[in-house]
Amino acid sequence: MATPKGNVFVKRHHRSIRDREGLLEEHQFIAHLTAVQWDDGLPLVPAVLADADGETAAMDGEWTYEVHRVARGVDLYEQALSWTPFLSSEHAHAAGRAMAKLHRAAMGYEAPARRSGMLVTSFSIFAGDGRNDDPVWRMEAFLGVRPQLRAYAEKRDWRASFDALFLPLYDALSPWLPYLLPLWTHNDFHASNLMWTNGSEDAQVAAIIDFGLADRTNAIHDLATAIERNVVEWLRVSETGAEIVHLDHLEALLAGYEELHQLSYEEARALVAMLPLVHCEFALSETDYFLSVLQDEAKAWLAYEGYFVAHAEWFQSAQGRALMKHMERWAECHERSRMTAFVAPGSEAGR
Repeated sequence: MATPKGNVFVKRHHRSIRDREGLLEEHQFIAHLTAVQWDDGLPLVPAVLADADGETAAMDGEWTYEVHRVARGVDLYEQALSWTPFLSSEHAHAAGRAMAKLHRAAMGYEAPARRSGMLVTSFSIFAGDGRNDDPVWRMEAFLGVRPQLRAYAEKRDWRASFDALFLPLYDALSPWLPYLLPLWTHNDFHASNLMWTNGSEDAQVAAIIDFGLADRTNAIHDLATAIERNVVEWLRVSETGAEIVHLDHLEALLAGYEELHQLSYEEARALVAMLPLVHCEFALSETDYFLSVLQDEAKAWLAYEGYFVAHAEWFQSAQGRALMKHMERWAECHERSRMTAFVAPGSEAGR
């Protein structure tokens, strides 16, 4: 949008999805990211603009508005959907480096996790924080503040799928959870949420946009989300014989990330175990949105059965098992018991 002071990017949300308080949770994180000293002096995150009263979120009737600076770079993936691959391995490598930079910049931001709401990513059901490590109890708490989702999940016998599918996956993740440090993360790190320096196959990331799903999770959760949304072509999963896993992009993404932050053995093993579960809470949030806001049972079924359940089940397929074995071999190459953490920008310690 053109203004007397230059071009800006305006986003409008219905207040049932994002009210002022919900947007401020995102804006405060973005303000932290734009204020830190990035390694090259150029923040990867465009700032949110405030009005004359200092407000970054404006309410007008049933709508909530926010205004951002236009991000630097070229929007190469403007038409790309989530769950579609990078255009090149070089882009995957650049995305991995950008994510590591983002995680380093996020260090020191200590805001609590977001309130429960529509269309948000969180990490609570399978987080296991030592006070109550029972994911069934945590699932019940998650459903307890979402009455329509709870009724729908009970109708679909969520306890049966938990016992048969999700609890074994959680058991594989549980030993590695103590090694994961809380961190505010992007949680929708798809190529379409990145701006690029040019249109070539070896372009670098110029900016990271769309922090609508940002929340306090951990770096491994964010990295697993990036793998799920960029490496596996879920939209082709029903095609007989289709090779939907891009291992070259996986390896490039991880290599780019580890150029700036080398994962420990424990973190690497956590990433493998996290992958089949990382989608769960957003899938449930989408189901709740379709039920509570759109009142669309068909879309709710797709979000619950086709996303929440079927994505986890896919990891038991031939291609899913092959992906997991590939990642397990990658994890075994890492050093044990390092318990590393990100080092804040400007520090002399660390990598």
